[in-house]
Amino acid sequence: MELSLEQRYAIKFCVRLGKNATETFQMLQEAFKDDCISRSQSGKWHKAFKEGREEVADEPRSGCPTTARTEENVDRVREVLRTDRRLSFQQIADTLHMSTFAVHGVVTEDLQMRKVCAKLVPKGSTQDQKELRVLRCQELLDLIQNEPDILNSVVTEDEFWMFEYEPELKRQSCEWHTKSYPRPKKARMSKSCIKTMIIVFFDIRGIVHCEFVPQGQTVNSAFYLEVLRRLKRRIARDG
Repeated sequence: MELSLEQRYAIKFCVRLGKNATETFQMLQEAFKDDCISRSQSGKWHKAFKEGREEVADEPRSGCPTTARTEENVDRVREVLRTDRRLSFQQIADTLHMSTFAVHGVVTEDLQMRKVCAKLVPKGSTQDQKELRVLRCQELLDLIQNEPDILNSVVTEDEFWMFEYEPELKRQSCEWHTKSYPRPKKARMSKSCIKTMIIVFFDIRGIVHCEFVPQGQTVNSAFYLEVLRRLKRRIARDG
């Protein structure tokens, strides 16, 4: 609480200096580092002091007494969150017999914590899939060791979407002008709704064969079979 009061005094001082809310918060971050209050709290107090408020302490509130946010309760909330970080404010309040308002203040202001969602990652492989991958990699490694030139006869494939626009590079837009002449402008280009898929086959030397997928064509096994036949003819023709 003392640290919070110290920052309120600092905000009041910044208001007297004519600093805006953004400048004030940046100075708080530089001075208090990880102990800095939140941007919303900084903005709230900056607005209050700018409108003429003099007191830096919280005003008495009805309902739950301010003594609920004591150092002891802060430690209690911290310990509860260490056991389960997914608890809601209501669940913490019920566990510690505190008000949700007090718990919210302890978590967001005293502990400087916020709730974040888990990051989505690709599905992990099973143990059997991992072992199969190791086996296939070992087979490829043995094959390359026995036939060093095997990669010269390998053809692989990739596919991607191409959009109907050709963006101009920044260097291509450069023009010679005097200092008094206004800088040229160009609109930011967005991707077109019209797009087509291109299938590319390549080997160790470069592209072997490529073709565009016709609009409305379903890419299924029958279509890929025809593509592979055309690839085979291309390879036979080029030798």
